[in-house]
Amino acid sequence: MNLIRAVLIAAVLAGVPAPAQVLLSGDWLTLMHEDQPERAQGPDLGDYLGIPINDAARLRAESWDASRLTLQEHQCRVHIVPYIYFGPLQVRIWEEKDPDTQQLIAIKNYISTYEQTRTIWMDGRPHPSEYAPHTFMGFSTGRFEGDMLTVETTHIKQGWLRRNGLPESDQATLTEHFIRHDKYMTHVTVLKDPVYLTEPLIKSQTFVMADRDPGNWLWPCEYVEEVVGRRKGEVPHFLPGGNPFLKEFTARFDIPEQAARGGAETMYPEYRLKLKGVRGAKP
Repeated sequence: MNLIRAVLIAAVLAGVPAPAQVLLSGDWLTLMHEDQPERAQGPDLGDYLGIPINDAARLRAESWDASRLTLQEHQCRVHIVPYIYFGPLQVRIWEEKDPDTQQLIAIKNYISTYEQTRTIWMDGRPHPSEYAPHTFMGFSTGRFEGDMLTVETTHIKQGWLRRNGLPESDQATLTEHFIRHDKYMTHVTVLKDPVYLTEPLIKSQTFVMADRDPGNWLWPCEYVEEVVGRRKGEVPHFLPGGNPFLKEFTARFDIPEQAARGGAETMYPEYRLKLKGVRGAKP
């Protein structure tokens, strides 16, 4: 009798639809109104406003020379996952499901910039050992929290926070929230880096669903000799205190140097009170 009851219950449950999950699948275009300098020409040298960096990150950035990107090993280097979504790009999202059970295995992202395919595992698998290789897209696992997709990523290669030399270490971890509102999708990122950040760096951006294939999915990149006559092994850089371009940003916008140098306190409105009476501070 108990066996019959169990079979009947199982049959009833089998006919009950599984809880619906929001679909993110489609071709998405990024909107450019947030953090606009990151999406086009890049931020000014010496502009670290609102970034919770420490002294190590600041020293590394101040020694950075943009000419380093002319080195062949840097010309086609992929943007790491915490940064790549904030550049000019298109994203295609689709689901991979088990053909027999239709259980969701992974959510895939194809990112037009550098033609990157990213896998977000949805099947409950653990993250690999800390000794596993790091990659540009890292290792990502996801879960739905209501209508929001939350993703945790580890094993990310070393890269940058901003394209003006602010670094990100290979110990950084990333939490993302993908939230769809009809044809719009909000992407919120929370980056933690024990090497270069003193607090989490939180950013957001908005995507809009494309109503037709936007094209331009390829990113051909070939190494060339951009600077001739460079000595073998030479890496463009500035010694501490030797970068002549760091004050151009503060001079152009009349911003106090101590504010431009960033740090966690520059993220908060209360920092304006500290700047009262400082030369170059706006009222």
